[in-house]
Amino acid sequence: MKKLFAEFFGTFWLVFGGCGSAIFAAGIPDLGIGFVGVALAFGLTVLTMAYAVGHVSGAHFNPAVSIGLWAGGKFEAKDLLGYIVAQVIGAIAAASVLYLVVSGKSGFEGVGGFAANGYGELSPDGYNMVSALIAEFILTAFFLLVILGSTYPKAPKGFAGIAIGLALVLIHLISIPITNTSVNPARSLSQALFADGAYLSQVWLFWVAPTAGAIAGGLIHKTLFSKD
Repeated sequence: MKKLFAEFFGTFWLVFGGCGSAIFAAGIPDLGIGFVGVALAFGLTVLTMAYAVGHVSGAHFNPAVSIGLWAGGKFEAKDLLGYIVAQVIGAIAAASVLYLVVSGKSGFEGVGGFAANGYGELSPDGYNMVSALIAEFILTAFFLLVILGSTYPKAPKGFAGIAIGLALVLIHLISIPITNTSVNPARSLSQALFADGAYLSQVWLFWVAPTAGAIAGGLIHKTLFSKD
């Protein structure tokens, strides 16, 4: 239960901090943090919670990461379902709080796209489904390579959280214009549930592509890098 609570709170913080920065702080004229600020916010949520609760649960905070670690031989299949459920509940809880906060703004008329992910007309810069699939697959695969490599027994100790957090920053810097960056199915589902528009009909892609990419990353590490 400690591990599941750690995953719940870690995923809550990721969605509240990362998506919250996009909803509240990205677009304020002259003072908004923009894409770079949102990218930093997502990276900082993972970095901070990796050190806060990583020793409890391993700091996955992402169903794709849990599945990728299983594919890489670093996580037991019997724990997968519990982790994924805790992550999804944490993400939806955070999205619910974000909705409550944003709905209290003066002149509120709807959340619009919230911080949801999309492709085609719902892509921030108009990228199609194929582009979204490729980007989410590749970025999640490399995210798993960073996670597995930085936590490998022969890697420098104590720096994994920094490497993983900065990797997530880089991922967002690359792909916010493409899909608004997912690489995390729980994060995508939580936002699609509240966003105005057809985001929920596209959320399948943000489960399929990150999960497939994570499995690929896990298998690559297991096959090529985890043997002496």
